[in-house]
Amino acid sequence: MHSMADPSPYKSIAVATTFSPRFREVLAEAKRIRERFPADLHLIYVGERNKETAEKFSDALAALHLPANSAIHYEQGDPAEAILRALAREKIDVIVAGALEKEVVLHPFLGNVARRLVREAPCSVVLFTRPAANPKPLRRIVFVADYSSHGLKALKITLPLAASEPCDRLYVIRIITTFDQARASMGAGGSKGKDSNAHDAEEEALEQFVLSAGATDVPIEVRCVRGNTGLAASDFVQSVKADLLVVPLQKNGEASQPLPSNIAWITDVIPCNLWVIR
Repeated sequence: MHSMADPSPYKSIAVATTFSPRFREVLAEAKRIRERFPADLHLIYVGERNKETAEKFSDALAALHLPANSAIHYEQGDPAEAILRALAREKIDVIVAGALEKEVVLHPFLGNVARRLVREAPCSVVLFTRPAANPKPLRRIVFVADYSSHGLKALKITLPLAASEPCDRLYVIRIITTFDQARASMGAGGSKGKDSNAHDAEEEALEQFVLSAGATDVPIEVRCVRGNTGLAASDFVQSVKADLLVVPLQKNGEASQPLPSNIAWITDVIPCNLWVIR
């Protein structure tokens, strides 16, 4: 799938587990990610190491035809702290986990461990809301554009995944909140006629951003998503029935930086599978 000139952006992929009922499913999803991005597999388990857990792991790895010698890290203590500690210590590039603690009516809420991973993990994070033993293709992907060099790199990592899924449509969106609009119109002298020009300029910038990522066979649609808050993006993700939301975030230093305001909602409500690219 990748040419030799295009090495995998991830050298190591970890699966976080506390043997929830969906452990096998999460492992199956991790296998799929690992097929897209060849990498060493690590399992992070919060709990005791004993004969029973060792057997569970070897059975699960065998059932999914994953390497029997995959590293298993047994951690103690608070699950979120333990997983974050293992990620840093083992220099993991991407962590795969289940996302949900509970689903409340229409809004799936992130579980505590998943929320901490999104906010604080030193690496990329892939969260699955409904992990499946036979992963379904990610047909519709929404990518939140951030015009930094990191945002561009993230789009370049997303394109091969989208191509191999295969994805029917990749939406590259720019989230523009009322606050952003107010700030922009102040800068533009604030006259009403400038609005449509600003709108065109935004779309144009988004098109250019996508083109700068290089040629791809993936069908791409660019959209500026406007709303009072970043949640407009969550509504958009649901309206296109997206299977995966991709959010580039700058790497955290030692302290965990707050997420940008227009994307902070992902730490509470998650409309579909989430891939945070750090």
